[in-house]
Amino acid sequence: MSAVPGVETSLYAARRKIHAREVTGRYERLRVIAMSALLGLFYGLPWIQWRGQQAVLFDLPARKFHIFGLVFFPQDFFLLTWLLIIAAVTLFFFTSLGGRLWCGYACPQTVWTKAFVTIERWCEGDRQQRIKLDRAPWNPLKIIRKSGKQILWIAFAAYTGMTFVGYFSAIHGLVPGLATASLGGWETFWTLFYGFATYGNAGFMREQVCKYMCPYARFQSAMFDRDTLIISYDAARGDPRGSRSRGTDAREQGLGDCIDCTLCVQACPTGIDIRDGLQLECIACAACIDACDGVMQRMRYAPGLIRYATQLSMDGKRTRIVRPRTLIYGALLLALIVGFGVAVAQRQLLELDVIRDRNSLYRELDDGSIENVYTIRLVNKDTKAHTLRLDVTGLEGATLDSEQPEYRIGGGEIVSVPIRVRAPRFAVAGSVEVKILARSVRDDDPQSTAVARFVAPPRQATT
Repeated sequence: MSAVPGVETSLYAARRKIHAREVTGRYERLRVIAMSALLGLFYGLPWIQWRGQQAVLFDLPARKFHIFGLVFFPQDFFLLTWLLIIAAVTLFFFTSLGGRLWCGYACPQTVWTKAFVTIERWCEGDRQQRIKLDRAPWNPLKIIRKSGKQILWIAFAAYTGMTFVGYFSAIHGLVPGLATASLGGWETFWTLFYGFATYGNAGFMREQVCKYMCPYARFQSAMFDRDTLIISYDAARGDPRGSRSRGTDAREQGLGDCIDCTLCVQACPTGIDIRDGLQLECIACAACIDACDGVMQRMRYAPGLIRYATQLSMDGKRTRIVRPRTLIYGALLLALIVGFGVAVAQRQLLELDVIRDRNSLYRELDDGSIENVYTIRLVNKDTKAHTLRLDVTGLEGATLDSEQPEYRIGGGEIVSVPIRVRAPRFAVAGSVEVKILARSVRDDDPQSTAVARFVAPPRQATT
């Protein structure tokens, strides 16, 4: 809708490419450390071996998840849900304290975007050189620089995709398969898909993912209050803005400390002006703080014109770290973490499932006893093998018959065993519950019990 009658105005504005200025400072060093640690963890973790097994491997075809010697099965899916809830509450807790620190230092979009921008700087130069190169007509130098950047981007994205697949398929088999173009269809698709997603999100979309696609930016305001740490511009100290010579007393000229150099805007990876106040696009990366502190140092002013601060501290009031919001989030997070640790520590290492034979409810044998047939499924969640004996309790005179007297189950192995349970005719009538036990031959080995339904003909009425 246009403000001028008869004139149509488009509400769509073409994206203006952001060439963020490279800055130096304490927060930039923290971002580099965080990026290096997170990328090193992501790319290095699949290569770590633990007791002859890939330390972290989510083996979907075998339905086993190996995490540093622990083996998890689909039956443990609730633990994954629990872990995701812990991650969500952790995000809420630290957001209420420190704002969008996750976005600025640890978000995958931020980390990979910074890696791609670093490659871009290697190939095309600093901010002014990149702007000049983009505006220049195509020539051999521009082709070489742009092509070199794309080659490095594609190689980095492809390796990222292969590493991602390496968490689900043994990475030591992926590398030879990739080198000989003999990867399976599943591995090929997800390598290309994840590589393309990394290439597109970090290479081209960049800040648009944060602005338009990320839901966190939309609901973060629900976790903010006036005690939340955010990046703030000290308008009382900085305004009115204006240029001046170094060493000039700004107060004598009726100016604030801000020299209106716009370096804070040039350094921002999302292209905002933090001097306009808190904005949805701000990811709290603190690039503007480093840029401004550098200017303040050169102008011989005190640093901190742009800084991490709360709204209360900017108003000269005391900030409360301990408040109802943080207490609730903190208590809930602590309870979830403790509960998760207890659940993992007390996780049953041997699981027993009983499946009744569907062909017949029961059989009457020649000796007058009643027989029920079952298939039991033994799941060994431990990393070492165990030898087990099967038994039945809960029914007088009941016996269990199986193909072998003992069963040895390897670490992370699943075994299905057919069994027959017999009981004297006088001991049972109708349907009763019995317990199937998997007992270890050693007292210190795990054991498990499952309840099954034993069916017999009803007791005949006497006349």
